[in-house]
Amino acid sequence: MPDVEIPGLILRSLVAGSLLTLGACAGQAPGVPALAAAPAGNLSLPSPPARATAPSAPVASLGDGAEPTLSFDSWRSGFRDEALRAGIRADVFDAAFAGVQPDPSVVTADRSQPEFSRPVWEYLEGAMSPARIRRGQALLEQYRSTLDDIERRYGVDRSVLVAIWGMESSFGQITGDKSVIRSLATLAYEGRRPAFAHEQLLAALQILQNGDIAPSRMLGSWAGAMGQTQFIPTTYNTHAVDFDGDGRRDIWTSPVDALASTAHYLQASGWRGKQPWGFEAFLPSGFDYAQADAEIRKPLAEWRRLGVKTAALPATLDQESASLLLPAGYRGPAFLVLDNFRAVLKYNNSSAYALAVGLLSQRFQGAGQVAGSWPTDESPLSRSERIALQETLANRGYDPGAADGIIGANTRRAIRSYQQRLGWPADGYPTQRLLQELQTSR
Repeated sequence: MPDVEIPGLILRSLVAGSLLTLGACAGQAPGVPALAAAPAGNLSLPSPPARATAPSAPVASLGDGAEPTLSFDSWRSGFRDEALRAGIRADVFDAAFAGVQPDPSVVTADRSQPEFSRPVWEYLEGAMSPARIRRGQALLEQYRSTLDDIERRYGVDRSVLVAIWGMESSFGQITGDKSVIRSLATLAYEGRRPAFAHEQLLAALQILQNGDIAPSRMLGSWAGAMGQTQFIPTTYNTHAVDFDGDGRRDIWTSPVDALASTAHYLQASGWRGKQPWGFEAFLPSGFDYAQADAEIRKPLAEWRRLGVKTAALPATLDQESASLLLPAGYRGPAFLVLDNFRAVLKYNNSSAYALAVGLLSQRFQGAGQVAGSWPTDESPLSRSERIALQETLANRGYDPGAADGIIGANTRRAIRSYQQRLGWPADGYPTQRLLQELQTSR
């Protein structure tokens, strides 16, 4: 899903994450498109998606899990009035909402807060399974001609497109079986983010009115992410394309349309031609780990002057802007990531996801092996432990932001400040040792 944070292309931020929040994809562990769970990684936030009409219908939910103050029928009546004012035909609305009632399973999924998250190395291992690699290689060959055309049109690397396809839906095998209209109506009525769901629901009705899909076939994840590469409705409306020329933008059953739509989105997100997404890097002794920050970008030549080593790179890349990524802290592998990595982040704002896409795309070509060692002796903090870490940092006078269990930029900044006070490597990475030190020291 391109760029909001909820399952699917834009869902990734709704679920809220930690070191490794995986969005709420259509049922696939590794990734959720644009609206997915909160970022697991530490690079730039995605730009907001195209906006639909601002909500003005009655708001049934305060977005905090409280019981709705309106009946669903009353809410639907108010929403219908608004949809018609926004240009949705009455027959389209009535057909889409025929028999629709709130889905309790969507409410449960929306309010769930997983206590534990997988370590990044386990996530990557699952994302790059031998079966997925073999299937991706076969599909690269099967769709060779189509991918040639997509690359010529949008300039996006074919292996990255196929990697996203595999991450989002297991190459179209797991696209979600829930009614998008029912799911989004449920979330708009009593979800934690009703305004966002409201916007997506209006966009979904616009899709139906355009005739790209019938209501009964508009299926997706519980959060409304749709199709083989899990677009949310607003992203679909702005970036889905009819690449196979059949008159419909069909990301549900047409791999051609799904791949081309994804390429269109990445192109709009700043994808740069044949530039790589990044490289594994090797840091010198005594390196200042505080440099591993998404907001710090330096030309590759400058990173090399600081002693950072990579495989031999073309001189043409010397001035390309790169950030240093430590997905498992200073004890794990390091990566220098470029603009194309950031473009993938706009698809799913999780550095673990973007790293998996980049490495998987290389695995299709027999590369993408990580030479650095992962700190497999470390157990990631649980959600309650991350909240405790944030609360303790705040009590010590640091400013980690809200105690929500999400390790975002503010929390990493606070961690770095405390690590520097202790004389530890200031990588901004939360560990059990750090939490214990905070809780026991004076």
